[in-house]
Amino acid sequence: MSALSPRRATLHGHTLSYVDSGAGEPILFVHGLLGSHRNWRHLVDRLDNTNRVIVPDLFGHGASEKHEGDYSPAAQAATLRDLINLLDIERVTIVGHSLGGGISLAFCYLFPERVERLVLVGTGGLGREVSPVLRAATLPVADWVLPVIASPWVRGGAELVGRGLSLFGWRASHDMRAAWEGFTELSDADARRAFLATTRSVMNSGGQSIAAHEYLTELSGVPVLIVWGTNDMVIPAAHARRAAELSPACRVELFEGAGHFPHLDQPDRFADVLRDFMATTERVPDRPVRPVRDATPRSRTRTTPPRKRTLRAAPKGDKTA
Repeated sequence: MSALSPRRATLHGHTLSYVDSGAGEPILFVHGLLGSHRNWRHLVDRLDNTNRVIVPDLFGHGASEKHEGDYSPAAQAATLRDLINLLDIERVTIVGHSLGGGISLAFCYLFPERVERLVLVGTGGLGREVSPVLRAATLPVADWVLPVIASPWVRGGAELVGRGLSLFGWRASHDMRAAWEGFTELSDADARRAFLATTRSVMNSGGQSIAAHEYLTELSGVPVLIVWGTNDMVIPAAHARRAAELSPACRVELFEGAGHFPHLDQPDRFADVLRDFMATTERVPDRPVRPVRDATPRSRTRTTPPRKRTLRAAPKGDKTA
């Protein structure tokens, strides 16, 4: 695997770390909560020989700055827009995982003219259900508990147990390893503050607080691929099936046996599915952009039923609507 070489950019006074590798049609990968560009390392290695691959660390994550500003999906989407502006990229195929999927949906909603295709991987925003562990992070007590469980002595004990179990053949799943990699950053106070602010911007003690179903039904001319692991224990795969019912034009790929990180569990298949999706679809040209009614996703307190509209995406080479 080729080594990733992150670069740095200053956006509105804050430092953003990102990977920019390869040449060709651009793909923008967006990681999830407690993630970083490293979550996409297997895809960069498989795709940057044919595509330009952009992989940022979102603000509050990885090597990017943990500022005291806004960590909502809309704010993170605006940062992605600023990044591709800086890189002189007009449109991207945007691939978002988990929280990054919700941010990608917000990006599509706010900046539809910048999106060639949308790929959602175990995404947030398509249902209420989410892991109880993440829901617990929205409680006030998390401000006091998190510094303790993320302390070096607790982490050291957990790592010691893991090494002991490995002597008996136990191997952590990709989900566990990715989650642990992100969790180790929470020993830093700024990272904890950013994590709690990010989590509380998209969920509460009852589950996910942002409903983005309407985004799928109102997307016009943008091809959509949804990928989910059947063994996802963070956000259930039933959300993918529900999205397919709402918008039948979406392509849904279920990865049997994969968890919350199907791109880590089955990177070869993921790369093949993504290549095929990009080769066989393109944005419908000259489709009018729906006017933006709100600058942020819908709250679940909304009582008016969402309008349902079928997404129409043209096969590559078909220039008709």
